[in-house]
Amino acid sequence: MAYVRFQSAEPDTEGRHPGFFGLINNLSRAGRLTAEQEEFRRTNHAWYESRYTNPATIDPAVYDHAINPGATAWFKQSAEELIARAAGYLEILEAHGIGCAKLVARDTPGRIIYEDADQIVVVPHRS
Repeated sequence: MAYVRFQSAEPDTEGRHPGFFGLINNLSRAGRLTAEQEEFRRTNHAWYESRYTNPATIDPAVYDHAINPGATAWFKQSAEELIARAAGYLEILEAHGIGCAKLVARDTPGRIIYEDADQIVVVPHRS
């Protein structure tokens, strides 16, 4: 099984690489999205929320940095519709000069702490 993740090309101030949802949300909170981009964000976030589970609703501690340091979500490669929809987010990020890299892991990219039909959340392997 292969896994796909879209994350910032550069680390944030805490050394993390946020995924495309976090990057778009940061732009929104900062008021940097155009009206059309904000509408895209709202519409597409709702689309994702209606089609796959937010792991934090199942396990509120899944992204707790003290419990699961560096926890990151990866789509299963079989979740083609969810992966394809990321393209619009990547266009917005590019328009704002934010690099977002597509990573593909052929093996499990860490210790799995959550899994469903579409995704996994892992604590990355130590280097």
